[in-house]
Order: sequence, then structure tokens, then C-alpha cells
Amino acid sequence: MKLARAIHFDESDQRIFHSPARTGEWCISGGFEFSNWSEADLTGKARQAFANGWLGLETFGRVTFVAVTQVEQAEVDWLQQALAQHFVDLYGAPSVEAAMDVARDELGQMIELCEDHDPNTLLTVARELTESGVRESYRVIKAEAAGLDQFAIHGSLDD
Repeated sequence: MKLARAIHFDESDQRIFHSPARTGEWCISGGFEFSNWSEADLTGKARQAFANGWLGLETFGRVTFVAVTQVEQAEVDWLQQALAQHFVDLYGAPSVEAAMDVARDELGQMIELCEDHDPNTLLTVARELTESGVRESYRVIKAEAAGLDQFAIHGSLDD
């Protein structure tokens, strides 16, 4: 089973998101956060989070890039619990049990998105507001196969 982790190539996420995700934390789309937003909500750092931010499942911060990797069922179970608790704490769900199905669905969608991609494949998300709500699209950036000669030290052991 595969899921995606936050990855940073530079410090830009620290500047563009109000609350940046931590490198290495598991992520999902998190588009539910924007389900009742309008154009008036899309300003500054909130606009950036809406436009292209994945949701980290530990800090609940945002990140621009995620990388596909293997995940164990025990981690998925923990993430479902944490996300269900987030729905209680932030969105007013009546209980963790009541929020668990939605948490499973959110994680299931991300697992499905990742399942056909090789490890280290990068993903980005782009969102737009439409008449019918938030529309998400995804970009896939395949991991480049690096040749061994890029890393090997050439020489002789006889010297």
C-alpha cells in the first residue's frame, strides 16, 4: 500500500503557507477544508493553501510537493484516528467514531491516487472554485532514474 509524504526542496513553503507541513509527515489532499469557501476567502496565504497545498496529517499544515512511498497498515490506522480526531476538534464532528468513516474515505482516496505510482514519484495538487464547488487536479512528476556513473568515484585501487 502506498501513501505520500511531505517533501521540501527549499524553504518556500515556510513563507507561502500560514502553517507549513513538516518534511516527512503523511499527507492527503485535504480539499474538504475549502468546501464552503468563496472567492472572498482566497486571499494571501489562505489562497496559496487553497491553490496547491496538500494537508499534513500530523501538523495539519500545508505543503506544495508530496512523494509517493510505502505505508504500513498500522500507520494508516493511526492516521485515520488522528484525522477523525481533527474532524472532532476543528470541524465539530460529534465523536471520533462518527468521523471515522469520513477519515477512512479521505485516506482511501489518497491511497488510491498513489497506488499506481512508483516510489519517489512527486505529486502536486491544483484547486479551483467552480459553480459546483472545489475542483482538484493532480500533476505527476516521475522520479528520474539516475545512472550509477553520476555517483561512482572513478579511479584505481592499485594507486
